Amino acid sequence: MKIIINKIFTFALFSFLILQGTLIIRNSSAQWVQVNNGMGNQSINSLAVSGNNIFAGTFNNAPYQGVYKSTDNGTTWTQTSLNYGNVVSLAATGNNIFAGMGYPQNSGVYKSTDNGSTWTQTIINNGAGFVLLADGNNIFAGIGGVNKGVWLSTDNGTTWTQTSLNNQSVHSLAVIGNNVFAGTYLSGVYLSTDNGSSWLQTSLNNQNIWSLAANGNNIFAGTYNPDNGVYLSTNNGNTWTQTSLNNITVSSIATSGNMVFASTPNGVYVSYDNGTNWIKKNEGIIGAISVNAFCILNDYIFAGSSYGVYRRPLGELITGIQPISNEIPGKFSLSQNYPNPFNPTTKIKFSLPNDTFTNLVIYDATGRELQSLVSEQLNAGTYEVVWSANKYSSGVYYYKLTAGNFSSTNKMILLK
Repeated sequence: MKIIINKIFTFALFSFLILQGTLIIRNSSAQWVQVNNGMGNQSINSLAVSGNNIFAGTFNNAPYQGVYKSTDNGTTWTQTSLNYGNVVSLAATGNNIFAGMGYPQNSGVYKSTDNGSTWTQTIINNGAGFVLLADGNNIFAGIGGVNKGVWLSTDNGTTWTQTSLNNQSVHSLAVIGNNVFAGTYLSGVYLSTDNGSSWLQTSLNNQNIWSLAANGNNIFAGTYNPDNGVYLSTNNGNTWTQTSLNNITVSSIATSGNMVFASTPNGVYVSYDNGTNWIKKNEGIIGAISVNAFCILNDYIFAGSSYGVYRRPLGELITGIQPISNEIPGKFSLSQNYPNPFNPTTKIKFSLPNDTFTNLVIYDATGRELQSLVSEQLNAGTYEVVWSANKYSSGVYYYKLTAGNFSSTNKMILLK
């Protein structure tokens, strides 16, 4: 089959066509898409999901401050009655939505029981509500400034009790089973095994912990000033290891399956191997926009940024690229996927004799681009990428590697 490359750009999107047995490829790349209809380009500092609703907290953009709500996967947004102040944190459990307000006014924790239609301030009414965590019947609030520390409510925010961690500004919280982790300003990570009655400072004890996330038995900690990147503990905080994403601020971390997402001033990074390797997945996010929060709903990941909300299908990201050899190959090559036929995952191997920007894209039999697996600068070496075709039907598919002046396309068969 003859392959013709067409480089004509049309409306920032490209497509495939099959005409008389000729496959015409027009390149494109999957990317983040801005979804700000109804809220404008507000600075988003927090995101939360309740049922099929997404809530976004805005920061320092009067008169468009407060909490916004979307009922259609972020396509449109409506400002709730909490329409003032800087909303630095959000959490949801059942029908209850909690909002942490920062300085300079109206600081504390607010609550809505009717999906954001009305809000009431809880007894935590002084001190910045930096972070909120809903864990079953327990709501934890990390507070800074006045009333700083970790507070706990066991009755959906009606009453709150300050825990024994009452001398630290707490910027992040995460939970694994009965273990609650608190990230503090310049004092590292604390651990409680008894719902906050007592706390123990972990060995990560001299960092400004801006973000925390749990994934199975792994706990990830993102730092801010000093900018030491992401740390990982696999033993409940007894020991920590700095990951390869280092020397950078990490303002938010999220997990989904085996994926870990980290937001930095340089954009969004994804790891498929618990932080050993990180891949920049920033396509579509304009310039030096910082991402401050993540949430996941209906097979989409949402990123709250300094320029509104971005959205991207998780399916575009459910793939991992791994270097399998540091030996410099003698030439460019694209191997046949294995296994082939496959159901539903397959591996694609390729080799690069020199450092180059590399694209690896999946297409269907009609020439329509389905997914960009790789779109980044890679070092010379041999790599392997896993593609998951869970959401696709049986049939013929193509994968195309472009690296520098090299281009190659192979056929594969999905058989369910």
